[in-house]
This record gives sequence, structure tokens and C-alpha cells, in this order.
Amino acid sequence: MEGIKRILVVCRSTKHCDIAVLYGIDLAKQWGAKLYAVHVLDDPFGLDAWSLPVVSWKEIQEEYKHMQSEARADLDQIIEEEKSKGLPIEVSVEDGDADEKILDFVKENKIDLLVMLAHEEGRLEHLLFGRSIDKIVRKLPCSVLLVKQEPGPAE
Repeated sequence: MEGIKRILVVCRSTKHCDIAVLYGIDLAKQWGAKLYAVHVLDDPFGLDAWSLPVVSWKEIQEEYKHMQSEARADLDQIIEEEKSKGLPIEVSVEDGDADEKILDFVKENKIDLLVMLAHEEGRLEHLLFGRSIDKIVRKLPCSVLLVKQEPGPAE
């Protein structure tokens, strides 16, 4: 085994993704590896062209986008702090089908280890992203570390 030289952390821009990023940072420091962080922005509400009779649909979309932007700001702060300390981190934003984008990124960058959350923040994120974990794990050519973060009580 040559060792782990390239680590990818998948950020779904949810509240608990910072935990996966911190795992990736810690492992990259221990192994002297380059860290990649990918923000995957697939629109689970891609129904703008639809005429739905749901009055609050736009509110749901706006709340989701607000949640993403807050989480991304927190993650960016963590990443920038580590970059300033000299840790090599490459950040990328991918838009589209998360499974395909992650798989393509892993292959193109010859990633040795993928780090991502085993469970997302809560029911909404689990509904939107939970199934993709199984698909990603089966198709990846690298090892996967699933960080366990159980959802807390509803606020």
C-alpha cells in the first residue's frame, strides 16, 4: 500500500458537514495528504417550471437555500483557517447530480479516501441525500469513511 495521499470530503452544505470536514482535516494532517473539499449543489426542488398548487413551495425552497448558504459559510471559514496554516486544500463547487459528480471527481483526481456523513442533518436531508450514499459506496474505486452524526432533536 502506497498510503493515502489524496482525501476528498464531500460537503452537502448541511448543518453537520463541518464534522466530516474536520475528520478530513485531521486525517490529512496525520498522513501528510492533500485535502479536497467538494460542495455538491444539486437542487432537490428542481421544479421551478412546474405549476404546483403548493402555496408554500417557494418558502420551502428559500429555507433550504438559506440553510445551505449558512452551512457553506461555516465550512468555508474552517477551510480557510486551515489553508492559512499551510494545509493544502483544494475547494470545488459541483452543480448537478451528486452521485455522478462525486464519482467523476474521485476518478479525475485519483482520490484515495472519500470522507462523508453517514447520515445527514435530519429527515429532509436524509430523504434528499440518504439513498445516494449506497450508490456512491458501491461504485467508488477508493476507500470510504462514513462519519456518523445522528440527527439531534427537532428544534
